[in-house]
Amino acid sequence: MNNIRVKPNLSTTQIINMSMGFLGIQMGFALQNGNASRILQTFGADVEHLSLFWLAAPITGMIVQPIIGHYSDSTWTKMGRRRPFFLVGAILTAIALVFMPNIALFTTILPPLLIGAGMLMLMDASINVTMEPFRALVGDNLPSGQRSLGFSVQTVLIGLGAVVGSWLPYVFAEYLHVPAEGGGGVVPQNVIYSFYFGAFVLIATILWTVFTTKEYTPKELQSFVGEEETEAEPQSSADHSLGAILQDFKRMPRTMKKLGWVQFFSWFALFMMWVYMTPAIAEHVFYKMDGERSRLYAQAGNWVGVLFGVYNGVSAVYAMFLPRLANRFGRTKVHAIGLIIGGVSLISILFISSPNILLLTMLGVGIAWGSILSMPYAILSDSLPVRKMGVYMGIFNFFITFPQIVCGFFGGMIIKYFFDSQPIYGIMLGGMFMLLGAISVWRIKE
Repeated sequence: MNNIRVKPNLSTTQIINMSMGFLGIQMGFALQNGNASRILQTFGADVEHLSLFWLAAPITGMIVQPIIGHYSDSTWTKMGRRRPFFLVGAILTAIALVFMPNIALFTTILPPLLIGAGMLMLMDASINVTMEPFRALVGDNLPSGQRSLGFSVQTVLIGLGAVVGSWLPYVFAEYLHVPAEGGGGVVPQNVIYSFYFGAFVLIATILWTVFTTKEYTPKELQSFVGEEETEAEPQSSADHSLGAILQDFKRMPRTMKKLGWVQFFSWFALFMMWVYMTPAIAEHVFYKMDGERSRLYAQAGNWVGVLFGVYNGVSAVYAMFLPRLANRFGRTKVHAIGLIIGGVSLISILFISSPNILLLTMLGVGIAWGSILSMPYAILSDSLPVRKMGVYMGIFNFFITFPQIVCGFFGGMIIKYFFDSQPIYGIMLGGMFMLLGAISVWRIKE
């Protein structure tokens, strides 16, 4: 008869090593978020069509993450079951980071916008292959009492990586004097070098996690099952078919369903911000200054990188306090307050015309982002069966990608027909959706 054991607590160093790869992942993600729109606009994309190009990313994630989660649950190798996916995903993401700003090299084969959309798809698919097993690894290796800490450590590393990734183009241009204007149809050199550096750091940090982290064997995990209190009945671990994913979807825990609404509103807001922030800040702030329009747009793009770096830096600091706040006030209340602060901050951008004052709004966005990256997963993890941690974390990604797909299809039309092609109102709409997310999470009982 197997002895039922309690998972041992891990040291802070072990938790950091386990999540170090998120530093590199988020550098790549930040480079994509801060520069994909400007790269696509460099090759002729209209502002109304930007959200359609961004559709490649969430559609890919919706397909990839549940499959990766399912197979990482049921695959065991000499490297473990999560680490092989880290490594493969990191290599593919690094390749996409190198190619994304160099799509002009392939224009003799296909139209540049089509290549750009393809690079977005490859990059996001690769990031998802890497990211989802990291979320599941926290559930695998940490006892319930340390999971808020585990996801908060991930959020700290995500924030640090995103700060560096977001600021790289600005640093290369302003401090290393790399040319920041590429001319018509040419991506600036500071952006290209930033993507190269991001690819290098991504590979290095993933290897750090691969070589410093131990995974429990399936037999060891089974001995910990008695610790778990779940809402969903675990299935046989021998069921490796993709059809099992549909069965898992049907058996989705009630907590996950309720969190789905929270995620929908939150990620719709984030997608609007990522897609439209550069054109919104360019038109609403920088075009009111004196200077050539192309130069002002380049300055706006670099400044948006700084803004994104600020909110990611704030999220990293805020994440350090989240475990204590969650233990004192409850995870749902803390998350609701974070979303309220973020929603008000996004709406306030409509009334600001100074680049420097925009930095203040990013403080609130950073609080919301830090909460979004950790609290939903901490709320969810205790309701999941341990044998299905990976697939359910992958299925949970559906509630992240679906709102982005909805936004991708309809965001451009909303901007064009309701807001007269003024992207600043897309940012305002994102703030309103974040407030709806706060209302939704407030109704969840832990």
